[in-house]
Amino acid sequence: MATNTTLIRRKLLTAASILCGVAAFPSVSLADNPIVQTIYTPDPAPMVLDDTVYLYTGHDEDSATDWFGMNEWRVYSSKDMVNWTDHGSPLKFSDFSWAKGDAWAGQAVHRNGKFYYYVPVTSRSLNRMTIGVAVSDSPTGPFKDALGKPLVAADCGDIDPTVLIDDDGQAYLYWGNPSSCYVKLNEDMISYQGGVVHVPMTATSFGQRTGENDGRHTTKYEEGPWLYKRDGLYYLVYAAGPIPEYIAYSTSTSPTGPWTYRGVIMPTEGSSFTNHAGVIDFKGNSYFFYHNGALPGGGGFHRSTAVEQFTFNADGTFPTIRMTKEGAPGVGNLNPYVMTEAETIAWESGVETEKCSEGGVNVTSIENGDYIKVKGVDFGTGAVSFDARVASATGGGSIELRLDSPTGTLVGTCMVQGTGGAQTWVTTSCAVDGATGIHDLYLKFTGGNGPLFNFNWWKFTPLDAPDPEPTGVGGGGGGGGGGGAPSTGEGGATGSGGSGEGGSVSSAATTST
Repeated sequence: MATNTTLIRRKLLTAASILCGVAAFPSVSLADNPIVQTIYTPDPAPMVLDDTVYLYTGHDEDSATDWFGMNEWRVYSSKDMVNWTDHGSPLKFSDFSWAKGDAWAGQAVHRNGKFYYYVPVTSRSLNRMTIGVAVSDSPTGPFKDALGKPLVAADCGDIDPTVLIDDDGQAYLYWGNPSSCYVKLNEDMISYQGGVVHVPMTATSFGQRTGENDGRHTTKYEEGPWLYKRDGLYYLVYAAGPIPEYIAYSTSTSPTGPWTYRGVIMPTEGSSFTNHAGVIDFKGNSYFFYHNGALPGGGGFHRSTAVEQFTFNADGTFPTIRMTKEGAPGVGNLNPYVMTEAETIAWESGVETEKCSEGGVNVTSIENGDYIKVKGVDFGTGAVSFDARVASATGGGSIELRLDSPTGTLVGTCMVQGTGGAQTWVTTSCAVDGATGIHDLYLKFTGGNGPLFNFNWWKFTPLDAPDPEPTGVGGGGGGGGGGGAPSTGEGGATGSGGSGEGGSVSSAATTST
């Protein structure tokens, strides 16, 4: 969690941006890029698993000023490409006993029921960057060091690993700055066959560098490769130079080259001197992830992940992709009638996230006027009540349920009382009226000065919900409070209804443990 000073600075910067506008984001309160606003999240590495995108990122610490301050990786997920659930940190550089720092850009892949995360860290004994591999049974971690030593220590600029498992089952690991290298991974994904292959860095393969040349980079290739395959063609997408970076790419009919330079995908922009791309296909669309410095306080050492939807040209080449504040459109709507993690966010103002005593992550640092936007919520024919899992070490506050803007139609107000502790959880409920059809939902927080409460999950009850089954009363152990939400609540629509422009509602809440 951010320090009080950092959090105050971020709240003030966000408020100033909303009131005055900023060059990169003239309408910050309504923007959907960058897709995470609670922390700085560079170096995106998306992974598709069934109906979900898992997004692995770095974490630029708020305290970094003149160099990269990166101690952990983060993971998020989405089923609709607009609402992203924060799963916290699945891995830190300190989880590698042999590493001494620098949790830089990595990538995770899924194979044989396990998840493998390839990450660069500085080796304590070698005192330079190497590539480690960690393994988990879950895409959200925790990941554990698979080897107890580096997987790659080739002195080939061992940063920014990217992995592709080809259709024939052979996996390839590429990486490198100032040149590119690769190995063929074995089926166990934690060892490789043969030696390290140095890719020929020719102008034909990666373009002729123009402008400033540091003597090490002879082509446009700089760092941050992303290996991707489409229709039998292999794409090597990478950050290109000289600095400030842009995104370019090369193609080949083989995963090992030779490569042919194809041009620029994303030109230099975005208030960051680096960039890092990831490309996926999901639910019939193609997506381009990148980072920039567009958040308040952002810049070269405070970078944030953003995403654009795009369509390949008819000949298989990339179009030019520009950074936008709007981001990718949604694919499907969010179902509000299942438990939804409070940290499922399209956009937020002022809040942070932290580890939760009930498991997973909760929203914290909530103050008066802060809000969370959840996009494309399908209320169907209507909701009658709202439940929220909350905890407060102070006097609490309230959650205003508003449609389509922070000052939009008020459909319910849920009061939050003090619970005696910031991790002492209760479920509070309130009535809802006027929430029908598809809307962006704003959970707006109001109350006195300072921190109000923490927020774990929420759930609406539909108008046509069946009456609950009666429960017997008898002995047995106490059930305890409700835990963390078992699902993100993102999924199929529940139907469409009216306009949802109902009257204001304010209802006293009921509370249970």
